[in-house]
Amino acid sequence: MPERISVCITAGNEEHNIRRCLESVKWASEIIVVDSFSTDRTADICREYTDLVYQHRWLGYIGQKNLIKDLASGSWILFIDADEEISPALRDEILDEFRSGRNEQYDGYEFPRMVRHLHRWIRHGDWYPDTKLRLFNKSRGRCGGREPHDRIEVDGRVKHLKNPMYHYTYTGIEDQIASMNKFSSITAAGQFEDNRPLRMCDMLTRPFLRFLRGYVLKRGFMDGIPGLIVAVSNSYGVFAKYAKLWERHLDRRLGPDELLHGNEPTPPVTPDSDDTEKKDG
Repeated sequence: MPERISVCITAGNEEHNIRRCLESVKWASEIIVVDSFSTDRTADICREYTDLVYQHRWLGYIGQKNLIKDLASGSWILFIDADEEISPALRDEILDEFRSGRNEQYDGYEFPRMVRHLHRWIRHGDWYPDTKLRLFNKSRGRCGGREPHDRIEVDGRVKHLKNPMYHYTYTGIEDQIASMNKFSSITAAGQFEDNRPLRMCDMLTRPFLRFLRGYVLKRGFMDGIPGLIVAVSNSYGVFAKYAKLWERHLDRRLGPDELLHGNEPTPPVTPDSDDTEKKDG
């Protein structure tokens, strides 16, 4: 293969996922890992596959990817997260592009991402095809977007590949809810910093429209109960984002809630039973 592909993996406490990820990219020219000081065996497992394992404090989803991109020596970059896996079919499709020289006509490649959740592959709704641009010419691409949603931006032609990358997103519903809570907080904070106003219609209509899009228009119902869970949780995530944005505007306008400072509300005054009896008497 005339051009080198550098696989770049950002990880943190992913010992249950990282080996599967590394096994799926052993064919690449080099594997680089930036670990955000994991407290489990993530870094040790990575060193079984590559000597290029670095540790760095977490810079955010965008900052961490721009950091690892600069460490790569290959002319092409393949970004992959620790909980993702390049499918054998996608691997073969990528290798065929480079062996044939067709990659010289393009500056990036995008492909679908398929999620494994609740013991099944999610093939409909908002989670599929979830197309991602992850393979790109190093000199023509960069990581942008807005936290927590990083996005690869490429100057040039991008080709769509048909085979998927796999994503093992959550360990279960509890993990899904925790992640939704985390991401909605990050997004609300970003919108607040941008001085985005809160409109009541956003809180009222956008969650419903998200459910309608994912469950009905994108046929999430075809994934059974898991499809329903995905659609409802996505809808609630939208509601939580706008609710947290409203809360931030409220705190700025009124200040932190008094209860945060230990001030208990004054209880309402009610007539004492003895006094009542005296008045009646």
